[in-house]
Amino acid sequence: MNLFIKFDFNTVCTTVLEQCLEQLEIAYKIVGFGEVSFPKPLSEAKKKEFLALLAPYQIEIVEDHKRILVQKIKDAILEMIYDEDTEVQVKSSVYLSEKLGHSYGYLSNLFSEVTYTSIENFIILQKIEYTKQLIIQENLSLTEIAYKLRYSSVAHLSTQFKNTTGITPSAFQRIIAKRKQNLST
Repeated sequence: MNLFIKFDFNTVCTTVLEQCLEQLEIAYKIVGFGEVSFPKPLSEAKKKEFLALLAPYQIEIVEDHKRILVQKIKDAILEMIYDEDTEVQVKSSVYLSEKLGHSYGYLSNLFSEVTYTSIENFIILQKIEYTKQLIIQENLSLTEIAYKLRYSSVAHLSTQFKNTTGITPSAFQRIIAKRKQNLST
């Protein structure tokens, strides 16, 4: 038996952080996605305990300045894509630049230097992953998904989906529908 589970990435990560910090009785404030503020510095012992609790979830503390900014770029992109309350009417380059307070050229170069891929490619991969989740978990048409992810057209979404996965979103929908049908029989 298979179960299809719907989840909000942001909520899951925030909940894990909150549970770990509360378990260790550490005072904190969630500043933004992937950023936690502490009223007083953590002792090395508490920091090690915190890291040990985060390890099973593959959550790490980032301390290198460049990696911190790259993580903020990734967090902003995930927020832009997944958070339905985030209204992004401008280009992603303008959104990232304004949100992070750096020129897009600087952010783009830094991102490529640290991750060996472009911001644009990361955005496409995240959108395609979200598209797959929406196809599996929601009863949305490709038109609705394209609109939700701010694609200019279904054709644009389909082209990026096929270039990334090797199959069209319609073929993916048929595969998922067939799997669901086979599981119910």
